Amino acid sequence: MQDGDVGGIIRDAMMLTLKLGGPMLVATLAIGIVMSLIQAVTQINEPALAFVPKLFALGATFLLGGSFMFASLDDFTKLVFDRIVAVGAR
Repeated sequence: MQDGDVGGIIRDAMMLTLKLGGPMLVATLAIGIVMSLIQAVTQINEPALAFVPKLFALGATFLLGGSFMFASLDDFTKLVFDRIVAVGAR
């Protein structure tokens, strides 16, 4: 295994992290901004009010994209273990 291979695995791991975490972060960020605007307009400053919609948005995002996330993580894990086996076979 060369240095470029290790760098490629690290790059792929970082990209996978962005693919898996990005949609959830964007969903919670969007709900947080909307809830902040609603709280500012109504002058209700209760932190717990923003938590529940964020939790629902996070759950919905996970339910909608969970199969894609699992498949991506499964493919990456198989790729890494195949490369480990290839290094051990040398």
